[in-house]
Amino acid sequence: MMSRCPPALLLLALACLAWFGSAQPVDTRAELKKVEAALQELRAERRVMSERLAAAERELKRIQETPKVAFAASLGGNGLVKTTTGNKDLIYKDVLTNVGGAYNAQTGVFTAPIRGVYYVRFTCNGPTDFPRSAVLYKNNAAIQLITHEQPSGEGSDTASNGAALMLEQGDRLKMVLWQNTQIWDNSNHHSTFSGFLLFPM
Repeated sequence: MMSRCPPALLLLALACLAWFGSAQPVDTRAELKKVEAALQELRAERRVMSERLAAAERELKRIQETPKVAFAASLGGNGLVKTTTGNKDLIYKDVLTNVGGAYNAQTGVFTAPIRGVYYVRFTCNGPTDFPRSAVLYKNNAAIQLITHEQPSGEGSDTASNGAALMLEQGDRLKMVLWQNTQIWDNSNHHSTFSGFLLFPM
């Protein structure tokens, strides 16, 4: 099967035929050098375009292979979660979004599937007549973010916090209710835990 000639080369060849077929005297060597120079320039341009295309294909493949990660969940239920005898892990059972399946609704733990920068956010709602808290832990030890409010009279209030965090593959995030505090939620999703992958590293 014959390969198709690039349009630029075809036009160059036609121009050469028209020039050599004319009745005017020509310097064959000089004209051949011009043609060779033009061909070299076209080959160089083609190499640059091929390299750009290859780079674009590699970037597209990298993007396609990057996991899609996003989750959002609320405590749900219809009442208080409270502890007076020690810290208590919060389990956000009402899952709104779990793209990539990195959030476990049975344990309340989000596990980073790849190394990257993630944005994490949470809200904490509850009556204002008792201390409220919601604390983000990484790998059961390091405190990352906190919301904590002391009693302030009657009514209810909501606090929130969030940040972009650098996580290694396998790092685990969970929310904890500190001792002698409370948090509240119902079907309207007042107290939530969410996050998504910004970009891999």
